[in-house]
Amino acid sequence: MKYLSIIFIALLLSCGVKKEETAEIVEDVNTYKPELDSLRFPGEVHFRNIKQLTFGGNNAEAYWSFDNKQLIFQSDWDKINSQGCDQQFVMNADGSPLENGEQYQLVSTGKGRTTCGYFMEDGSTIFASTHAADDKCPEAISMPGRYVWGIFPTYNIYKRDIDGNIELLIESDSYDAEPTVSPDGKYMLFTSTRNGDLDLYRYEFATKEIIQLTTELGYDGGAFFSRDSKKIIWRASRPTGKDAEDYKNLLKQNLVEPFALQVYIADNDGKNVKQITNLPKANWAPFFHPSGDKILFCSNHEDEKGRVFYIYMIDIDGTNMKKISNSGLFDAFPMFSYDGKKIAFASNRTIDRNPTRETNVFVADWIENPEEVDLNFGK
Repeated sequence: MKYLSIIFIALLLSCGVKKEETAEIVEDVNTYKPELDSLRFPGEVHFRNIKQLTFGGNNAEAYWSFDNKQLIFQSDWDKINSQGCDQQFVMNADGSPLENGEQYQLVSTGKGRTTCGYFMEDGSTIFASTHAADDKCPEAISMPGRYVWGIFPTYNIYKRDIDGNIELLIESDSYDAEPTVSPDGKYMLFTSTRNGDLDLYRYEFATKEIIQLTTELGYDGGAFFSRDSKKIIWRASRPTGKDAEDYKNLLKQNLVEPFALQVYIADNDGKNVKQITNLPKANWAPFFHPSGDKILFCSNHEDEKGRVFYIYMIDIDGTNMKKISNSGLFDAFPMFSYDGKKIAFASNRTIDRNPTRETNVFVADWIENPEEVDLNFGK
């Protein structure tokens, strides 16, 4: 509609419409119409113009390119991925087709299992993949009555340049995955079991130096840099007693049970660690607010059964927590565009409000200072 409107205005100008009249038309085009924001829920005062970008299967971890134009995401959606387990795809963030005419472009190999794709400044992408060990999907291990993640030791981290060439970046006989890149382009964070526990590591692109950032027992993962690249945030478990023994036993089976996680912050060299959240259940998927003074994260602490996840915002000192999403389903993986104007996230929400187990990728305008139309949405 936006592009059609611009063309229409140009036609009016060529027909001699007065300048004041065109200004009124432009203002009308840009006016927010809450009745059309059908994917927005009451209480979501910081979201506007939510747009759905995928439409089936499980799609998540959508992360922005540096130019704010594209997203990389992982998907098992059978319409675009017949392989059977997650592969990495790129799409335009506005929902338009890519230059090659396709809606979604595969950027991983299409083999093995992949996770955690991320953009680099030059448009290259990085991701973790098991394809070198086996073309097929590694078998996902399940445990009755428990939710566990497979920590496959065949995961290595790869870079795909803009010409499609794939280069091995991080390799070991252990789990190496969950890579993210600093906004200044100097570093990459990743999680590895190379020292016997799930710890955070920092890789420097220029020198290829790897340093270990965390040492306490527990799962440290899902780390991101602040906008100035000086701080990091991540999710971590700190099991003790019987929980610690259970954690170590699962790790021997290449499994982790992410049921008790909190959000932590530190300098980008791992120093000055501070715990931000202190909530029940799983608190994870943190991402810095553009200001650097707040973060967004996902949590199921409000739901007794632990099935409903909302996105929250909290100051980095652990105060002023505020609920951001309100679907009553699953909302997670928030990431701001680099210009701070948009937010991408994954959700089970649908226009018709019917419950679904499908997880899709959504993009919304971020409203830093909600107006009356936002505060009264849905009332």
